[in-house]
Amino acid sequence: MSFILFALLSTPFTQHIIQKELLAYKCNKVIPAVIEKQVLIALSHYPELKGTQIRFTFTRKLKGSIMAARPVPGSLFKKRKNRIYDILINPVFKLEHSFETIRQIPDSVMVGWIGHELGHIMDYEGKSTWRIMGFGLSYWLSKKYIRKAERIADAFAVNRGMGRYLLATKSFILDHTELPQAYKDKIASLYLSPDDIVELVAELEKENEHKKEEILQEEEEVVREADMELRSGG
Repeated sequence: MSFILFALLSTPFTQHIIQKELLAYKCNKVIPAVIEKQVLIALSHYPELKGTQIRFTFTRKLKGSIMAARPVPGSLFKKRKNRIYDILINPVFKLEHSFETIRQIPDSVMVGWIGHELGHIMDYEGKSTWRIMGFGLSYWLSKKYIRKAERIADAFAVNRGMGRYLLATKSFILDHTELPQAYKDKIASLYLSPDDIVELVAELEKENEHKKEEILQEEEEVVREADMELRSGG
């Protein structure tokens, strides 16, 4: 599956093939056609959200952000499995001397951006209604809390194998010569830095390697015990 996702980002696959491989992740989702491929690739890293109701919506009402993930207030009073989430996306963002549309953003950057917002939804999914309401209040009142929440979302994305996409997003923002410096400073102060992401990815790979070694040792022990039983039985 990981090879297929890499190919989708690297070569001009047809819409038919994209839908064939990723169609399952459209369940209970509302996705604008123009970003469907990128959204589905990001969703494929979050199998826990396969049946979760998420609406990806373009809006010009976001202030100071390109994207924002929010629970639909009325759905918070339903059972957790019936919650609905919105990922709001500004279709145009302001540069120093012009504007750029969401369509112009490279695929890997868009996948990383969406992956971060899905990290917020993973965080919400683990919270009760009252904790989400408290989260919303703290997010508006405390810059320290914002920093914590944004880094948790980044960590979710890294742990789902989206490290390279997040790096693409951070590099796009921090190296973009036309993005307002105030926005770059906000990203640099509140979110994981590229170095932080590389470190998290390395830790995750080390942890996975350790788990693989443990599995191999367990398998060898099972084979050894089975071999001894066969010999003693003979």
